[in-house]
Amino acid sequence: MQTKKVQVFWGCFLLWNLHISSSRTIYPGIKARITQQALDYGVQVGMKMIEQMVKEKNIPDIKGSESLEFLKIDYVNYNFSNIKVNDLSFPNTSLAFVAGEGIKALTNHGTVNISTHWEIGSPLFQDVGEADLVLSGVYFTGIILLTRNDFGHPALKLQDCHAQVSHAHVSFSGGLSVLYNSFAEPMEKPILRNINEMLCPIISNEVEALNINLTALEVLTKIDNYTLLDCSLISSPEITEHCLDLNLKGAFYPLENLTDPPFSPVPFVLPALRDSMLYIGISEYFFRSASFAHFTAGAFSVTLSTKEISHQFVQNSQGLGNVLSRIAEIYILSQPFILKIMATEPPVINLQPGNFTLDIPASIIMLTQPENSTMQHIVSMDFVASTSVGLAILGQRLICSLSLNRFRLSLPESNRSDIKVLRFENILSSILHFGVLPLANTKLQQGFPLPNPHKISFVNSDIEVLEGFLLISTDLKHEMSSKQQPSSHSWGSLNLISGRWREKPAS
Repeated sequence: MQTKKVQVFWGCFLLWNLHISSSRTIYPGIKARITQQALDYGVQVGMKMIEQMVKEKNIPDIKGSESLEFLKIDYVNYNFSNIKVNDLSFPNTSLAFVAGEGIKALTNHGTVNISTHWEIGSPLFQDVGEADLVLSGVYFTGIILLTRNDFGHPALKLQDCHAQVSHAHVSFSGGLSVLYNSFAEPMEKPILRNINEMLCPIISNEVEALNINLTALEVLTKIDNYTLLDCSLISSPEITEHCLDLNLKGAFYPLENLTDPPFSPVPFVLPALRDSMLYIGISEYFFRSASFAHFTAGAFSVTLSTKEISHQFVQNSQGLGNVLSRIAEIYILSQPFILKIMATEPPVINLQPGNFTLDIPASIIMLTQPENSTMQHIVSMDFVASTSVGLAILGQRLICSLSLNRFRLSLPESNRSDIKVLRFENILSSILHFGVLPLANTKLQQGFPLPNPHKISFVNSDIEVLEGFLLISTDLKHEMSSKQQPSSHSWGSLNLISGRWREKPAS
């Protein structure tokens, strides 16, 4: 009986934990806000894309049978094939947010010019030729619902579709076209009816095709040799009458371990700005998870030989000789030496208004290897390098650069009077400033690829450091003639600080 009570207790405990876990609020690491300006620009771009797409699209044949009572003909079978859209115009088109639902699309007074091959047949005659079809008074309205699927992809669905063409005018050529043009008006009605029946299914199919493409996007992306980035949606898009907000997880993970870091994201609020088309908020959590994941995966470790250090210092005015001579002054070294620098804890990220800093707790080990001898330890000590992070937007990338603010050795009290050891503070500071940080900045110049759709460039971009997050404000530009291939994910590959400074992984 007692055993049964214990089992019931643990069952209730597990169920309670599952409930707590499922009801816990998850905050985003990245927020993206799309404004009405972006929708207005999207109309301009969208109309050009639709025009190009429609002109290239294979339109299905329109077939049917109609009676021509005024000619006492029981039926006429018709088939319009090789249908091509030559021109279209939608002068009154708009997109608007519908709070809590999606985006409303509206167009009216549109016109479409179509050419086609025709065939008609009846008990009395058969004929073929060409025809021009002008559709006018084209009207469409519908709401595109935006949700999130089970895998964190955005999902689209068309709701409340209403589409209609008010007028159709046919002009025949070839065959007995003079005769047909004289009674074309009665034939326009069945054409108009068929087209109106096809419009919403065609539009729905196009939305579904776009939806399938969205589900193919990678939301878990390999960033470098050490980490993955999760940019899945954590909730359905939030839509107000002025904007659409996307909440992305924005978390890094070590390649071999997809466990969440031992800290949680905190909520942050994008300011109520509407001057730019797109706003991207990148939280401190995003950078903290990147720091933790790279540290856990062993990325923050570098080993430099004399030759490698010489390569870094050779172009610096201070020169390698000054630094090495100061080391030799203390230890009278004539043999090659090896420098190992490794983070002892994940670098500490701090975002304050106008200030982005990175504190790197690390240890440094100096070794020497005399000719035909084993490696010998010279000195090791802990230090903290405090750096400022410079930021810039270049194309679609967030570019970071590090500059050394201060360098502090962490020495036991017993060693603080050791002048020889204390003199290393300036020496190591020089090595970091002129050797290690330039290496890091070379890698960081590759930048973080920012999430953006295919063939969309960022223009008029600005970046600001606020309390706990970065705010990127940007307009968008669509490149119709771009030859670049679409990417399968939003964030490209980036190689951060790593042992032996590995090459960027092949994509």
